[in-house]
Amino acid sequence: MSSPSASSFVLPDLVSHCIYPRNLNPNWFPVSRGSEQFLLSEANFSPEKHAQFMGLHAGELTSACYPFCDAFHLQVAADFMGYLFTLDDWSDGFDRNDTHGLANCVMDALRDPHGFQTDKAAGILAKDFFSRYVSRAGLGCTHRFIHYMDLFFIAVLQQATDRQNDVVPELESYIPIRRDTSGCKPCFALIEFAADIDLPDEVIQNPTITALEDACNDLVTWSNDIFSYNVEQSRGDTHNMITVVMRERGLDLQGAINFVGELCRDSIDRFEHDRDTLPSWGPEIDRDVQTYIQGLQDWIVGSLHWSFDTTRYFGDDGATIKMHRQIKLLPLIHTN
Repeated sequence: MSSPSASSFVLPDLVSHCIYPRNLNPNWFPVSRGSEQFLLSEANFSPEKHAQFMGLHAGELTSACYPFCDAFHLQVAADFMGYLFTLDDWSDGFDRNDTHGLANCVMDALRDPHGFQTDKAAGILAKDFFSRYVSRAGLGCTHRFIHYMDLFFIAVLQQATDRQNDVVPELESYIPIRRDTSGCKPCFALIEFAADIDLPDEVIQNPTITALEDACNDLVTWSNDIFSYNVEQSRGDTHNMITVVMRERGLDLQGAINFVGELCRDSIDRFEHDRDTLPSWGPEIDRDVQTYIQGLQDWIVGSLHWSFDTTRYFGDDGATIKMHRQIKLLPLIHTN
């Protein structure tokens, strides 16, 4: 938790450290609006949740992370992205038993999107977008997507258990769990889907490819922990790297923000280093690998800029905060 005297903090300048060009898919507007309608058709949001979802701009994030695919592939990716954020929000309010039920419903829908029958919104939405995914995806990235979603729910269940028991994990155990709760891994499978490639298992499992994925995941995830910290601390959520570092290293709030910010910058440097050490698998596979690595790069830069475009972390002040990086600490919300 933050120190009692802390009333504000300064965000690290991560945008300037990320020199990659930011691209936006030309189909971004109709696809973004369509993905919103896809989610809203089944999710029974309250007026407040509806407004929050519309401010999320998940379609715009998708369009920055998959800037070169056609409208069909972008639509599937955008539908999943809005769905993933909604799963995250639903699970935040669930105990372990409810989270387990949500996980079973979604995983059953993914394993059999045509045959599985359900009246639950989470299952109906999963069946819809994933039936479109499997119609065009290769077997490898299809299996990876399902496996990564399974890892996501295993980690979310652990997060729910920690929340239920008021446990703040140690940094060493937090990092691998956070790589799964982030939902980045299924989004990486979507890179293959969006580009109409299907990398062999021996390529995806190569240590250098894994290191590149981890570097991308860490940047997206740890920067998200910085950007979301203010909102999360206000509701008492301790599953955040800032809280973990403060507790474990005895740092004050700004010290923890600076520490995690340096880790974020290091993750971009790791990404660049590991890209330079890629082995070769022959011209055709190497071309697909470069497409995949470009997709990881698009995720790094796209997610960083989107964090200030969405209202999820900074309300309507994202553009201003992106410039001055000054954050006023929100008061703790007391619930009965």
